[in-house]
Amino acid sequence: MKVIKDVLKKYEIKPKNYRSSGKVSIIDTNKGTFVVKKKNNQKKLYDYLDTRSFNYYPNVIDRNNDEYEITEYVNEIEIPDEQKLIDMIKLVSLLHNKTTYYKEVSEDYFKEIYEDIKNNIEHLNSYYNDIITNIETKIYMSPSEYLFARNVSELFNSLGYTEAKLEEWYNLVKEQNKVRFVVLHNNLDLSHFIMSNKPYLINWDKSKIDMPLFDIYKLYKRVNNKVDFEPYLKIYEANYPLRNEERLLLFILIALPDKIELKDNEYEMCTQINNLYENIFRTETLISKYTKKEEK
Repeated sequence: MKVIKDVLKKYEIKPKNYRSSGKVSIIDTNKGTFVVKKKNNQKKLYDYLDTRSFNYYPNVIDRNNDEYEITEYVNEIEIPDEQKLIDMIKLVSLLHNKTTYYKEVSEDYFKEIYEDIKNNIEHLNSYYNDIITNIETKIYMSPSEYLFARNVSELFNSLGYTEAKLEEWYNLVKEQNKVRFVVLHNNLDLSHFIMSNKPYLINWDKSKIDMPLFDIYKLYKRVNNKVDFEPYLKIYEANYPLRNEERLLLFILIALPDKIELKDNEYEMCTQINNLYENIFRTETLISKYTKKEEK
C-alpha cells in the first residue's frame, strides 16, 4: 500500500477512503476516485493504442509504475445488456480496425493451429465414444445417460462438421505466408465494458496480438447461452469484415463441442449435458443462418 500512496503523493492526490472490489481496490481522493490493481505490464500496450488513436480505456496514472496500475474510476451509465453488447462489439471492431497489420508467418503458424484443433477433435471423438459405448451396455439408463444417448448423433455430427471444415480451412491457408493481425483484448465480457461519456474497455491483462476472430470466438463462448449471437456478428462484420478463412476458422472453433466432466451428482450431469446440446443447437443455427445469408 505504501507504493500506491507514494504514487498518489507524486501527483498530489490525497486518499480519503479505500474499499475492495474483487481483485481491485477503489480509492476515493481529493481529485476523484481511482482504481488500483497489481500491474501486468500494459504500458507498451497503452502506448501503442495511443499511436493508433484508440483511447477507449480508463486514463492511467503513471504508466511507469512497475507494481500497480492506477486508473481513473469511470462511472457507468446503466443500459440494457443487449445494447451494451452492441456497443461493445462496435468498439471491438474499431479496435481491430485501428490496429490491423499484416505479418509474414512461417508454415508452422497455421500447422500448429490445425494440429491443435485436430487433436482436440480426435480426443473428443474418443472420449464421447467411450461414454456412449458404456451407456449402451446398461439395461437401465439414468436420466443423464438417457439425455446424453438420445441426442448423441447431434454431438457426433458437430464433431464431423468441425473435422471436415478444418481440412477445408487448412487447404485454404497452408500456402499463405501473411496473416492479418490485430490487438486482441482477449478477455471480452459485458463486465469488461463500461459506457460512460464514451465507451471503455477495461481489464486488458490478457491482451495480445493475433487474428481478429479470436476475440469474437471468446466473446461467443461467454454470451451464446444468453443471446442470439447472429445480429451481433453481423454488426461486427459490417464494421470489420472477416476474411473467408478467418470466418471459417471462427465457425470451426465455436462448433467444437465442449467436454463435459463426469460427476456422481445426477442433477449436475443433466445440467451439463443439457447445456452441451443447447450450445450445439444454437451454434448449428447460427452457422446455418449466417451461411445462407452469405450465399444470398
